[in-house]
Amino acid sequence: MSGNARRTARVSLAATLAIQIYTAMAASAPAVLAPVLATDLGITPTWIGVFIGLLYTGAMIGSLASGGFIARYGAIRVSQACVLLCAAGTATVALLPAAAVPLMILAAFATGVGYGPITPASSAVLVRTTPAAQMALTFSIKQTGVPVGIALGGALLPALALALGWRGALLVVAAAGVLVALAAQPIRAALDAHRERAQPVSLRSIVAPLRMVMQTKVLRDLSLVGLGFAAVQVCLTTYLVVFLHEALEWTLVASGLALTCATLGAVVGRIAWGLVADRLLPPVRTLALIGSLASGCGLVLAAATTAWPAWLLLPLATLYGGMAIGWNGVQLAELARRSPPGMAGAVTGASGFVTFGGVVAGPTLFAALAGAFSSYRVGFLMAAAISGVVAVILLVDSRGGTTEKK
Repeated sequence: MSGNARRTARVSLAATLAIQIYTAMAASAPAVLAPVLATDLGITPTWIGVFIGLLYTGAMIGSLASGGFIARYGAIRVSQACVLLCAAGTATVALLPAAAVPLMILAAFATGVGYGPITPASSAVLVRTTPAAQMALTFSIKQTGVPVGIALGGALLPALALALGWRGALLVVAAAGVLVALAAQPIRAALDAHRERAQPVSLRSIVAPLRMVMQTKVLRDLSLVGLGFAAVQVCLTTYLVVFLHEALEWTLVASGLALTCATLGAVVGRIAWGLVADRLLPPVRTLALIGSLASGCGLVLAAATTAWPAWLLLPLATLYGGMAIGWNGVQLAELARRSPPGMAGAVTGASGFVTFGGVVAGPTLFAALAGAFSSYRVGFLMAAAISGVVAVILLVDSRGGTTEKK
C-alpha cells in the first residue's frame, strides 16, 4: 500500500469518525438535558421518548433514501449536509418557546433526517479507501463514534447547561456542527471524486434495496436483530439520565456521568465484540451472547433503588453500555459480508431503515409504559425482555448452521 493510499485511509477514517461523533452527540443532546428542558418547556420528561421517536422516524427515511444521493453527490457532501441538518434541528430546540409542539416535531424530524444517512455515507467512503486486511478494525473504530458522541454529550452538556442554561448548551452544539461541516470541505473533492453525477434519484431506486433485504432471509434476519437491539440501545441512552435523576435522586451531573460510563463501555465493547466475532465465536452466536448479557444488565438496573451506591451503579452502567450499545459493529460487519458484491452501502442503508424502526418504537413504548405505571423500572424490564427474546432467537438460528458459515 502506497504512502498516499495510507494517508487517504487515515483521513477517511478521521473524517467519518468526527462526523459520526458530532451527529451522535447532537441526536442525544435533548435526552441528556431532558430534566431541565422539560421543566422549562412545561412538559413531562417522559415526552423525550416521543421526541426521540420522531427523530428516528426521520432517520429511517434518511437512511433509506441515502443511497442515490451518496452516489450522485458524494458521501462527504451528503455528510456535510447531514451535519448541518442536525445543527439546524438542535438550534431549533434551543430556541423553542414553551409548548411549541409543531416546532418540536420539525426539529426532531430534521435532526433525524440528518442522522440517518451518516452510516451509509461513511461506509461508502471507508469501503473504497480501507485495505481489505484492516476493514473490520477500521469499521469498528468508526462505529465507536456513536458512543463517543453520546459520552461527550453526557459529560459536557450538563456542565454547559449549568454555565449557559440548557438553551445555550444546545446552541454550542449547533455551532460545533457548522465547524465540523466546514472542516470536511478541504477533503471533499478527493473523497467524492468517484461520484456519479448522472445517478438518478427516484422512488424506485430508493425502495429497491429494501425490497432485496426483505426478500433475502439472512439480510432480513440481521436487520430484525438490529431492530430489537437498537430499541434497547436507545432506551438506555434516552432514559438512563432521567431514571437516575428522578427515580434514584442523583444530581444531573452525576446522572450524566453514568451515561458517559455507559457509552465509554460501549466504545470498548464495540471493538472487543468485533474481536470476539472474528476470532472466538461465529458472529450470530456473538450477537446472542451480547443479547443475553444485555438482558441481565437490564434486569439488575430495573431493581436499583436509592440505597444502591454509585460504586455499584456506575460499573453496572458501564457493563450495560458494553452490551446494549456494543452490538452494532458485529451486526454491520456481518451484514456487509452477507451483502451482494458492490451493494454493501445500499444494503446498509436499507437495513438501517429497519433498524431505525426499533429506535422509533423503543423509546415510544418505554414512554408509554413509564407513564402508565408511573415507573421507569417497567421500561427497563421491557428492554431486558427484548434483549432476551432476540438472544433466544439468535441461538435457535445458530443451531440451524446456515448463518454460521464463513
